[in-house]
Amino acid sequence: MSQKSAFPDLGLLPKPGDPEAAATGAARWRDEAPRRAPDRAEAIAALAGTPDGAGLLDALFGNSPFLGSLALADPEFLLAIAERGCDSAWRAVADDIDPGTFSGTALPETMARLRRAKARAALTVAVADMAGAWPLEEVTRRLSEFACLSLDAGLTHLLSHAAAIGEIALPDTTDPIGRCGYAVLGMGKLGANELNYSSDIDLIVIFDDERIDYRGSRSVSEFAQRLTRDLIRIMEERTADGYVFRTDLRLRPDPGSTPPAMLLAAAEAYYESMGQNWERAAMIKARPVAGDRDLGASFLDLLRPFIWRKYLDFAAIQDIHSIKRQIARHRGGNEIKVAGHNVKLGRGGIREIEFFAQTQQLIWGGRDPALRSAGTLAAIDALAAAGHVTAGAADDLKSAYIFLRRIEHRLQMIDDQQTQTLPVDAGKLHRLAVFAGFSDGEVFALKLREALASVASHYDDLFGEAPSLAASGSLVFTGGDPHPDTIETLADMGFRDTETIWHTVRSWHHGRYRATRSDRARQILTEIKPALLGALARTANPDAAFLKFDEFLRGLPAGVQLLSLFLSNPDILDLVAEIMGTAPRLAERLARYPILLDAVIGSDFAE
Repeated sequence: MSQKSAFPDLGLLPKPGDPEAAATGAARWRDEAPRRAPDRAEAIAALAGTPDGAGLLDALFGNSPFLGSLALADPEFLLAIAERGCDSAWRAVADDIDPGTFSGTALPETMARLRRAKARAALTVAVADMAGAWPLEEVTRRLSEFACLSLDAGLTHLLSHAAAIGEIALPDTTDPIGRCGYAVLGMGKLGANELNYSSDIDLIVIFDDERIDYRGSRSVSEFAQRLTRDLIRIMEERTADGYVFRTDLRLRPDPGSTPPAMLLAAAEAYYESMGQNWERAAMIKARPVAGDRDLGASFLDLLRPFIWRKYLDFAAIQDIHSIKRQIARHRGGNEIKVAGHNVKLGRGGIREIEFFAQTQQLIWGGRDPALRSAGTLAAIDALAAAGHVTAGAADDLKSAYIFLRRIEHRLQMIDDQQTQTLPVDAGKLHRLAVFAGFSDGEVFALKLREALASVASHYDDLFGEAPSLAASGSLVFTGGDPHPDTIETLADMGFRDTETIWHTVRSWHHGRYRATRSDRARQILTEIKPALLGALARTANPDAAFLKFDEFLRGLPAGVQLLSLFLSNPDILDLVAEIMGTAPRLAERLARYPILLDAVIGSDFAE
């Protein structure tokens, strides 16, 4: 059972999953904490001597080495949470990193202030979350709010410094970021105000060279790139005070060949001509989170026709469905389990709920603006209100989402690790269950299986009719970095340089080759990728065959006709793969003169 605390806002705290660690932590608190804050030494010592105070310390030290270390490092702040409540503590954290107070600060001071604030924010959110003081949406909103404040604070420091040395002229020195011509877009969970407890932050940075009044000796673009690198350093660099956020810029257009900060016009041109369907889905959650909000908002306004197509675009949705259908359920991927299960990517997990909502939003959102909510729960509600999802399915998915996100947060609170995988060890699994408020592991397992099975059932109702495109394994080439299951599948197929192959296949979808510049060509390519990779893998040297095929694809003047031929006639695809793998001289000639394939396009070739 959980225990009731008399402190404001603390509600029900979990028991310690590791009573021995709780006892050791309480002893350290009594011994070390009063010395760290002499002015409040008596009150800090007294905290451990009351039933409610002991329950708070047990919940921290007995469940999370990370939270225990935060409490010991800043005992006066934990006392403030206990005495005044989580909302008051959060206001103090937000005031500490008011972006306006970072104008003119030195870099070491900026980095130290942000890291101290991050530790306090982490402690406040954890206490509010595990005590039930804030619901899930409030927890994720506060985490997202802190990320936005941190980015604005770092950017204020950098821009005010650049203005002070004469490198730029600011439109308003009292508000360095207001109309600075440099905007940071939050993607994924940050964009949707759904940041998880130990999350990376996914960002896209754009700048307008006409808005930035650059006075330096280089170029506006070089300034924007350096500004981005410095901002990422402020967020990521680990110091004695820790770090603020890990960042990821790989959701920007074609990250392998574009700089960290993209010129506004170049970004617009990319999405208008080469934007992919998975990028449409990603942009549902995009919002300006730092810098020039007006610039960020106007950029997203320009992308609205790209994201939200007016007419029901079932051809585009077929492409998105085909991507998901390539996530084959193998090696336990179709199994609902507890030990070792990934509550985000596994069967019935958080990703399936998000994908369920986003796919329906792309289908119907072009005609119905009410369906364009960035938040997952709000999107499910809107889809149900519009009749696209039954009320029962909506309730099931929302309930499962809240539960799975809660478990995700507990996992991450233990050691401040970005993980969603449940422990395999029975003892660790039991401790996690207690941390999540369950009496034991069996009760937790029943609840988890119920939630996962519910999501899987509704997900299969939506996608189950589509035939699998990848019976042998997962082949997913979207997103910012290689999907682990895809790397494993490629290795099992016989490829050695799996990461190079992943990045190359992903690059095909960025339209760098003439053959893949049209939407239709990229959609067909998505459909044939499993068969293509399978055919290449069956050759004597799969890696060499793949490189030859890439060279061949690069030389094609157009792609739709030939890719359609491969789609409708797998025998010809096998023939081309065999040439690439076993006849290098012929493959080189075919790559130089792809017109030679005209001979096989005729209907009588197979005969």
